[in-house]
Amino acid sequence: MKSDAWAWSAGQPGVLVLPSGRLVRGRGLRRPLDPAAPAPAFGVYLLGARPPSPPWESHWLRWPDFRLPADRARACEVLTQAWRRAADERVEIACHGGRGRTGTALACLAVLDGVPAQEAVDFVRRHYDRHAVETPWQRRYVRGFGGLTGPGS
Repeated sequence: MKSDAWAWSAGQPGVLVLPSGRLVRGRGLRRPLDPAAPAPAFGVYLLGARPPSPPWESHWLRWPDFRLPADRARACEVLTQAWRRAADERVEIACHGGRGRTGTALACLAVLDGVPAQEAVDFVRRHYDRHAVETPWQRRYVRGFGGLTGPGS
């Protein structure tokens, strides 16, 4: 992982440090973004309706509150892209509250990073937010998340 101005800092609010050293920021969009905080280079927004486009590269995943992504194959692709980019870019994952959908997505990134799927929710609750991943079906989704396999994975 590059250690330069493009990385988050481990102590910043919402920053999850994955076992590989990748840093990913989780955030609730209902809370205003701190103008002094660095902007992400890439964001993944997990909402039921398309949000306004931020001034950085981003993807929107249709993911209604308390539910699962509408297109699970696309979610897998986008989350895998976010995990890859987090190696040397500031990546942000966000939903409205920053806990359920964001926590679920962060747990999927932890699986991609080598955390066993059965332990990923606990990992995110310990290192990001103790209330992350709010529903039983979100926990099952993480346990079944395998990421992308094949060349370049």
